[in-house]
Amino acid sequence: MKPKRSCTLLFTAVAIVAFAVPAFAQPGQMTKEQRELADYIKSHYTKREVMIPMRDGVKLFVCIYEPKDKKQKYPIMFDRTPYSVGPYGADNYKGLLGPDELFAHEGYVFVYGDVRGRYMSEGVYEDVRPYIPNKTGNQIDETTDTYDTVDWLIKNVPNNNGRVGVYGISYPGFYTSMAGIDGHPAIKAISPQAPVSDWFHGDDMHHNGALFLAQNFAFFTGFGQPRPKPTSSNDYVKRFNFGTQDGYKFYLEMGGLKNSSETYRSQLGFPIQFWDQMMTHPNYDQFWKERNIFPNLKNIHAAVMTVGGWYDNEDLFGALGTYQSIEKQNPGTFNVLVMGPWCHGCWARTDGDWLGTAYFGGKTGVYYREHYELPFFNYFLKDKGQISEIKEVNVFDTGANQWTDLAGWSPGAATNTPVYLMADGKLVFGNGATGKRPPAGGKLYDEYVSDPMNPVPYTEKITLNYPRDFMTEDQRFAGTRPDVLVYQTEPLTSDVTVAGNIEPEIFISSSGTDSDFVVKLIDVFPDDYKLPTGVKPPDDSAASIWKPAGYQMLLRGEPFPARFRNSFEKPQPLHPNTPTKISYVMPGIVHTFKKGHRIMVQIQSTWFPLVARNPQRFMPNYKMGTDSDFQKATERVYHSAVYPSRIALPVLKR
Repeated sequence: MKPKRSCTLLFTAVAIVAFAVPAFAQPGQMTKEQRELADYIKSHYTKREVMIPMRDGVKLFVCIYEPKDKKQKYPIMFDRTPYSVGPYGADNYKGLLGPDELFAHEGYVFVYGDVRGRYMSEGVYEDVRPYIPNKTGNQIDETTDTYDTVDWLIKNVPNNNGRVGVYGISYPGFYTSMAGIDGHPAIKAISPQAPVSDWFHGDDMHHNGALFLAQNFAFFTGFGQPRPKPTSSNDYVKRFNFGTQDGYKFYLEMGGLKNSSETYRSQLGFPIQFWDQMMTHPNYDQFWKERNIFPNLKNIHAAVMTVGGWYDNEDLFGALGTYQSIEKQNPGTFNVLVMGPWCHGCWARTDGDWLGTAYFGGKTGVYYREHYELPFFNYFLKDKGQISEIKEVNVFDTGANQWTDLAGWSPGAATNTPVYLMADGKLVFGNGATGKRPPAGGKLYDEYVSDPMNPVPYTEKITLNYPRDFMTEDQRFAGTRPDVLVYQTEPLTSDVTVAGNIEPEIFISSSGTDSDFVVKLIDVFPDDYKLPTGVKPPDDSAASIWKPAGYQMLLRGEPFPARFRNSFEKPQPLHPNTPTKISYVMPGIVHTFKKGHRIMVQIQSTWFPLVARNPQRFMPNYKMGTDSDFQKATERVYHSAVYPSRIALPVLKR
């Protein structure tokens, strides 16, 4: 008998990982504005394709778009990508040049490079290739490939002004960060955007060591296939047939994680090498440490503008951590952060006024492109304009719907304020300056049964990968389940602005020897809430059939495997039915809970299939778990004077 699902079918949607496969709009698919831009590019730029030798003899492919106007010298904008620099051929032009639609008219030399081992470049590809310090001889990594390419460009592209800017989103963001480390002197400005950074603690692959299943399994069905030789097409990529549009069903039937590798093999006829590598490294060992870029973000002399989205499920952690690591390790370097109300890469390609059911009051994406991105590169590469509008930390408050400057996100800007889980589903702020837990009676804990064979879905939508708006999705569908605990404040009597990291400290026990605990922070809108007058959701959006009154807007959710509560390197089993503390840091928010709203916390042990299911029994390698390893577990969350579970929120001083 198949387990029942408690989620509701809203619509069928199949999403792909952003920037995983290049998409080139055909003429008939273009809007009027896109066609006009494409025509402008073709009439004002020439294109050529070259192979550039690296220090070890391997040649990398780049295409170069140069302005036909030779009356002035132009800086170079450089994008390195594993996702193809196509369309290929000297007569086949991109319809967009640079980070956004403004750059082609501004005038730059635009260079796009296939990274080593991808598409038309020679060599062997390696996922998040580790940085090699103190390189000798012809040793290479991504920093040397960038350096050697830039050196060739400066010497061989006529009419350049000797300055280079590097940019990229997601995986290209990782290559952008690498471009800054030991960077070529000509690189004057870099913008890592949603940069891949640490695939164990918070980016893409894992969050706190918990595998993010749906997005990564789908991504590697194509991206992980070996390229037999340099090619300008994806013809070698075999199609993976999921057999359904329902990811919840597919991953449930796939079974324990051990079956994932065999599922690839049976479908494709060969293994996915990186997936199999990843499966043998369940803990934070040397394999993952070498692929953590944060400690290596040193010796950066270019100006840096890191960009991220508050609702980026893939690389929000990377954006915040990249800014903080560069700030700490490169004193004196111009280093700023821009964070807006966006999904993965949405600042580059959307208006940014809506994300699913969340409305942000205006076109935040357009504002970013006009007020941050173009001015940043113009200033450092052309000595044009001024950047006084770009502060140290430029963040969009997703509750007040306005841009704000947090004065460098200084520790004194906000006060860590505990909100305590209490009996009867209450969430209460601590008393006084110390935030002491309010006295209360009632039950000492709440409990639920977590069943891996009937996991809590992370979205109501039917989707194979994940809908990008799930991070703002209305959580009422989850809160009605018996395996989700719900705590909320009374309606707020004044605005409360939370600006910074969220720090759960919860006391739990389990009848099993391991479990995940997912904490979600939610803004509950009043029951009489209506959208502002004249505001209407896009007709093709989730919000078009949604009722805003009582909206439970997800702000942040993060899993934490109990086995890592003391160490990510040396996991430990739980002692059954024995209280223990789990404390961790969730990526930050800047959000004003408005007067009359409530703050809600939900706690659960599955979030499927976004997060792979924990067998709920301790295993040396949970990734080798089979169906027979899954077991139900009774989970308790304590809220007594002895075990005072709480969430620390950085409340902005007013």
